[in-house]
Amino acid sequence: MDALHTQAIERATKRFGELLAGEFERIERVKQGGKPKDYASLDHITIGILPGDGIGPTIVQQAVRVLECLLADQIASGRIEIRPIDGLTIERRAELGESLPQDVLDAALACDVLLKGPLVTPRPGDPWPNLVSANSLLRRGLDLFVGMRPIRIPDQGIDWTFFRENLEGEYIWGDKGIQVDDDLAVDFKVCTLPGTERLARMALNYARDNGKTTVTVVTKANIVKHADGNFQKIICDVAEREYPEITVQTRLVDATAAKLMDPDFNKDFQVIVLPNLYGDIVTDIAAEHQGGLGSAASANLGTQHALFEAIHGTAPTLAERGLAPWANPCSVIRAAGLLVGHIGFADRRALLERALDICCATERRVVMGFGDGPTSADFTDYLIETIEGLK
Repeated sequence: MDALHTQAIERATKRFGELLAGEFERIERVKQGGKPKDYASLDHITIGILPGDGIGPTIVQQAVRVLECLLADQIASGRIEIRPIDGLTIERRAELGESLPQDVLDAALACDVLLKGPLVTPRPGDPWPNLVSANSLLRRGLDLFVGMRPIRIPDQGIDWTFFRENLEGEYIWGDKGIQVDDDLAVDFKVCTLPGTERLARMALNYARDNGKTTVTVVTKANIVKHADGNFQKIICDVAEREYPEITVQTRLVDATAAKLMDPDFNKDFQVIVLPNLYGDIVTDIAAEHQGGLGSAASANLGTQHALFEAIHGTAPTLAERGLAPWANPCSVIRAAGLLVGHIGFADRRALLERALDICCATERRVVMGFGDGPTSADFTDYLIETIEGLK
């Protein structure tokens, strides 16, 4: 081995050691995590609103209207406050050179729950600095360690809830990989015992509380022996010790992606738990089968905060062509429904889902990308009318 390679290895080893030291500090913080917030006992709940980029402000505005409809009595009494949070546009982030400005994070931390529109994460070739994902930084800053995504396809009997680990896996050090030299780059995958245990308990508690009997763990543990192997084993161990009434089954991620809609393969699917990267991919595939990314929502959950969002992007083509007013708001409206259920109003979330089932089955649905027909606001008018009629 020549001197240049030796020096490159020494630099990489030093950097890897620094990353591990930081991870041990994070593990200790996870171990000291507090009890989950009890929203029913709160005298005041603040809902922060982050409009986002592209079509985000348009569709989030409609979701806020739905929140105001569903929570009208709570808002009128002063128990619930809806608070806009400005300053997270890509233009401001680029100007500051910061993916997540501190004032925005501070404002988010001052809220109990948040509703967020899609944000631009710059890609090579974009006219923006190569900023780290603001979504990832929000999850880390608020310690939102679970990504929960429900998928419902009633005519196929599908009612699945995905629990994705949000803070570890391949994404935790996504911007901290090591370029060893021109020929070699290394990224990492992280799995910790306390991080996976708290994910397991949230998924298993959800199963227990919602009458689910089977939890499916999806990994590539046959190949990724340590990170995926530990992830699978930890969840199975927690279930065996603390949730003996729940059956845990395991699946490989490639087979799951290929056979997701095969009735013989998915017949026992109820609650599905995945590491970060696999969860990102498989839930997008499931959303496409549900009706497209525009139909699906996500809840990012921690013990003290929660953030609810659509799972699609900013649709820059629509925004640039002036078609944002016709963007489909259903994904972020469903996210608003998840928020309402999370803070203690499960009956009102169920009411919204009933209304969406009705409205999305009629000709007055929103078709994303067309500059004629019902607008996002028109659809929301219809949805609110339907909600009021169901009350």
